[in-house]
Amino acid sequence: MSEIILHHYPESPISEKARLMLGLKKLPWRSVVMPMIMPKPDLVPLTGGYRKAPVMQIGADIYCDSQRIARELERRYPEPTLFPNSSEGLGYGLLFWSDRPLFLAAVGVAFAAIGDRLPEAFLEDRANFSGRPVDIERWKKAAPMNLDQLRAHVGFLDRQLADDRAFVHGDEPGLADFGPYLSLWFVARGARKAMTSLNESFPHIAPWMKRVREISHGEEEPMEPGEALDVAKVGQSETQEDADANDPRGLKPGDKVTVTPDDTGRDPVAGELLASNPHEIAIRRVDVRVGEVVVHFPRAGFVVLSA
Repeated sequence: MSEIILHHYPESPISEKARLMLGLKKLPWRSVVMPMIMPKPDLVPLTGGYRKAPVMQIGADIYCDSQRIARELERRYPEPTLFPNSSEGLGYGLLFWSDRPLFLAAVGVAFAAIGDRLPEAFLEDRANFSGRPVDIERWKKAAPMNLDQLRAHVGFLDRQLADDRAFVHGDEPGLADFGPYLSLWFVARGARKAMTSLNESFPHIAPWMKRVREISHGEEEPMEPGEALDVAKVGQSETQEDADANDPRGLKPGDKVTVTPDDTGRDPVAGELLASNPHEIAIRRVDVRVGEVVVHFPRAGFVVLSA
């Protein structure tokens, strides 16, 4: 089996979630640090245009979005599980909650605090990424509302931890911990005053964050981007053709499709459908730099269209 390669950057909160997954499973992995902003010349040949962090690569199979990364890690390395106490369905549902309303509130709070220190190039990139201008003054004005929403969501988590359990599902950590943790990790790094306020209001949060943080990131070894591209070029996808007999639009292997995130970074990735089911879709594509690769996406949060 090919080694795990994670394309990420240290400041990325979503990447922190993936790093914790690898740490929980005690896996060795290669670290390719991508730029925070476009262009990303060593990522796009692999993904076909998908630009978000993180991306996991195993040979010529490319996994986009932390939701899809979690599913693949659990399939390949089921122990220790990301879903203690038979919590898989709930775990993925909580992940969608933590990646959307919770994370958006956290970003609003953090950007209001650090916005004046962000480089112009970063702000321009994030404007393109989100599809609207980044207005720091607007972030500042909205900070109380975002903190109000963040408190409401963090209150859900604090109540779950109120019986002195160690983690969301009990004694063992899992994906349901890593989703909300990344938002608070981001706030703690950029908006310390807001984080102090949250800790004062919700006494179970800081001890829980310490326990999650101590899981660490597993066995990380640096890798140059060009080496990862060469791995894809000489590798061969392990993905088998698989049709979804109940696909709502009758899509089947061989159809030309595009796959696009439905929130931000809406850059469509085009290719030939290889495998799909209600949870994921894999498309085959060819790039001059890496040859044939298979790019994997979740279905939740992504739009699949006939090309």
